[in-house]
Amino acid sequence: MKTRSVMLTLCLAALLSACNKKQPAEGTSADTTAVTPVVTKKLITARVYVKPEKVADFIEAAKLMIDSSSAEAGCESYRLYQDPYNPADFIFVETWKDQAAIDAHFAMPYFTAWGPKTKDWMAKPTELKIMDVVEAK
Repeated sequence: MKTRSVMLTLCLAALLSACNKKQPAEGTSADTTAVTPVVTKKLITARVYVKPEKVADFIEAAKLMIDSSSAEAGCESYRLYQDPYNPADFIFVETWKDQAAIDAHFAMPYFTAWGPKTKDWMAKPTELKIMDVVEAK
């Protein structure tokens, strides 16, 4: 019984010492600098599901959207990708300078015309995500 108590005490001590916060070695200082994420730009993904018979029309219309959007001052990148396994599924991947650039983009006449123009071509609703691109500083 005494051996079991000693072993239990030693295991408990080892466990507690492993959980204690490590102190910096003498003569060194702990790095207390906090890493702060900084938003450096915005990323948009838009998954688009097109009716198979409308794929050619969609691609033609998307070319104009891509060219017009790419010419905007706040646009850093505007790409369209087609799913090789399902050619009627697409994703736009866009990088923008900031939210103001996105707001300006959404107000452009060619952008506001996009929804009504392509509405009947869609097999299901577009899945839009706007994300912050962050960099640790």
